[in-house]
Amino acid sequence: MKKIKNETALLKKAIEIGEKYAKNRGYKGFSGTDSAKQKIESLYRLLVHDKLVQPLAKDQENQLNMKHKLALWISKQLPEGHELLK
Repeated sequence: MKKIKNETALLKKAIEIGEKYAKNRGYKGFSGTDSAKQKIESLYRLLVHDKLVQPLAKDQENQLNMKHKLALWISKQLPEGHELLK
């Protein structure tokens, strides 16, 4: 797995956009007590279910790889020339 430039910032943006996407899909939303780990796994599973990201192999499903998948997903959603893609 190759590290993406600005991966941490992209992940933060992916969580932000992913939460809005989940709400639009009817998810009640995350509470203030939900950890980042819970949000990442929930968003990853929602995006896989909606076929917006390709699922990881069962033996590769871990927090690090889910974070990477979310960062890749959002990097493809952002417009060309966005500050996080530079």
